[in-house]
Amino acid sequence: SLEQQVLSANPILESFGNAQTIRNNNSSRFGKFIRIEFNFAGQIAGASIEWYLFEKPRVTNQSKQERNYHVFYQFMKGADKAIKDKLLIDKGPEGYMFTKKCRQTIQGVDDRAEYETLVRAMETTGFRPEEQNDFFRIIAAILHMGNMQFQATRNDEAVLGEQVAAEKLCHVLGIQLSDFTRALLRPRIKAGRDWVTQSRTLQQVVYSVEALARSMYERMFGTLVSRINAAMNRPDGKSTFIGVLDIAGFEILETNSFEQLCINYTNERLQQFFNRTMFVLEQEEYKREGIEWNFIDFGMDLQPTIDLIDRTKPIGIMSCLDEECVMPKATDKTFTEKLHGLWAGRSDKYDVPRFEMGFIVKHYASQVEYSTDGWLEKNKDPLNENVTRLLGNSSEPFVAQLYADYADAEGGSDPSASTASNAGRARVATTLKRGAFRTVGQRHKDQLNLLMAQLNSTQPHFVRCILPNSEKRAGKIDTPLVLDQLRCNGVLEGIRITRQGYPNRVAFPEFRQRYEILAPNVIPRQVFIDSKQAASMLLDALKIDKAKYRLGHTKVFFRAGMLAELEEVRDIELSKIITQLQAVARGALSRSRFRRRIEQARAIRVIQSNARIYNQLCEWPWWKLYRTVKPLLHVTRVDEEMRKRETQISELEARVKGEEEERRRLEKEHHELERAKSDIEALLNSERSAAVDQEEILKRTQEREVILEESLREHAARLEELEEQCADLTRTRASLEKQLAAATQKMESETVAMRNLATQHAQRDEDFASVQAEAA
Repeated sequence: SLEQQVLSANPILESFGNAQTIRNNNSSRFGKFIRIEFNFAGQIAGASIEWYLFEKPRVTNQSKQERNYHVFYQFMKGADKAIKDKLLIDKGPEGYMFTKKCRQTIQGVDDRAEYETLVRAMETTGFRPEEQNDFFRIIAAILHMGNMQFQATRNDEAVLGEQVAAEKLCHVLGIQLSDFTRALLRPRIKAGRDWVTQSRTLQQVVYSVEALARSMYERMFGTLVSRINAAMNRPDGKSTFIGVLDIAGFEILETNSFEQLCINYTNERLQQFFNRTMFVLEQEEYKREGIEWNFIDFGMDLQPTIDLIDRTKPIGIMSCLDEECVMPKATDKTFTEKLHGLWAGRSDKYDVPRFEMGFIVKHYASQVEYSTDGWLEKNKDPLNENVTRLLGNSSEPFVAQLYADYADAEGGSDPSASTASNAGRARVATTLKRGAFRTVGQRHKDQLNLLMAQLNSTQPHFVRCILPNSEKRAGKIDTPLVLDQLRCNGVLEGIRITRQGYPNRVAFPEFRQRYEILAPNVIPRQVFIDSKQAASMLLDALKIDKAKYRLGHTKVFFRAGMLAELEEVRDIELSKIITQLQAVARGALSRSRFRRRIEQARAIRVIQSNARIYNQLCEWPWWKLYRTVKPLLHVTRVDEEMRKRETQISELEARVKGEEEERRRLEKEHHELERAKSDIEALLNSERSAAVDQEEILKRTQEREVILEESLREHAARLEELEEQCADLTRTRASLEKQLAAATQKMESETVAMRNLATQHAQRDEDFASVQAEAA
């Protein structure tokens, strides 16, 4: 039945989406919104599940105190040997890289029994055996993927070590080993219009394998939820629904990364929704209804923190991250420095850490320091498209379905080798399937906006889950820890407002209709009395203390517990009236039965008299003749009428059957069209949101381009000016060099003349000396 399928969905989701954490042995590692539909009779008419923020990193990395998702251990410990042999699983959790570095068991939990529960739940939900094997195939593939070993050559190129795990992986996934290793180690990438082969380093290959494992598990989980939704969907008879939102709580870890920011941002939005519903709207309704009330400032306006994370102008953390993801040569360091330049000192919710590369955000629960290491890659969530294209063309239909958006018309070959028509069809198919590039942050914001819109359209009720202690022990209450959680969640403020305020309220017409039974003669019937005056008269007649209620403009407000007392009095009065009604009804039924018995006695006597007369007629010859001839008079006509009626009945039955089939077909088609319409609307909203973000990024880029162009023009003008100065200096230098050459030549000629003069002077001195010698 539908109820059993709804209940059976929980064990399936727990196996594939829950894991052991430090604080919880069965922690849900994704957010879900369960929508249960009801028909007009109040019966369950369908259900659906929407999921958010699936924790992909857990598939490949876990701490020593935690485990991977339950299904890995349940499958390896509880599955039949035939299934494990088919999927080449021959070891336990300690033999696979993605499960051996963490805990293997949970105290008090039998993974074999949990696997049997999982299989029964999948059978109840309508999973065929081959469908179950498809999901376990992905589990086995991820386990084999973790056991692949790679080595680095002297040129820092990655090569495959042992091929056993890779061969098992390719066998399970239905792909060729040579194609897989070539796509993984030496993928073909597009450089301009040409396709080139790129060698990958060891670190790049390991990251590609882990990213592929995380992507494969997430896509399998999404397909699992869609399959459950298809089993629980009923096309007609839906009128109302009850939605249950279960999402991860606020997280503060030793190292907080991009995933924690998304989770804490979600909780910030939900806490703001809780505050607005419980505090702001509650007190605004008091003022709107004209009730005397002193506004209580609960001191928990979270909008500044939300703006810090998701605003587009001025640019917030998410938008800044998206912008850096499309910038060339952007790194985690440039993103962090840009964020500091935008928000450091401008928001009291933002701070800069002293040592680590990251930032600090002051959330409603606590101050959290985030490390920005690897944020750009996590936000872009890149996959090796050579491998995904190979998986999209796998020989295993389920694997090919998971990566159908990467499949091409050429079966994974070089796109340059295809014809133009095939390439055109492939591009159209890819566009229809994949749409525009969306970062993880953009997808998360779109999902969260749709969720908040849905929550705002409902009447919410809140259930707070409180962690009693950090030791996972039953019967122990850590009072400071509990009080801290209640204070952070706003529960204490809610209790304070509830005790001081009027949490129960009833509209005047409804109050009169429901509680007029407690004082039936107070409101006169012949005179018109409005609902507010009637409610006041009823309250006065019931002698309720005026301090316990207030009359607004459209509603009557009660203190906590007062409405429950009125309900108890009403139940007592109703029990009296029902008891009296039962007594009158029993008397009327008894009298009716007595009259019926008298009539039965009279009828029996009449029947006996008629039977005696009939017996006498049976002996009369003329009566015998009449009985014999009368049936023969109309037998032919009656037979014809019967045949005509039977023909009409068969025609009407065929027509009714055809119309019923047509109605079912039209209802099914209508449901499919409605679902397609909702999908297209969601896609349209997502693309609109993406377009707004891209336009904002483009606008900022254009503004930056204008600034750079102005700077370029200024530098060009300065360059021209400097070139002119350089030309002038060159001409001056040439003139000076000419003058220097002339001066040098003149100086050389003067030097020669001086040498000649010196020679002549020396000659004269010698002549003078010789003359003096002769004179002596």
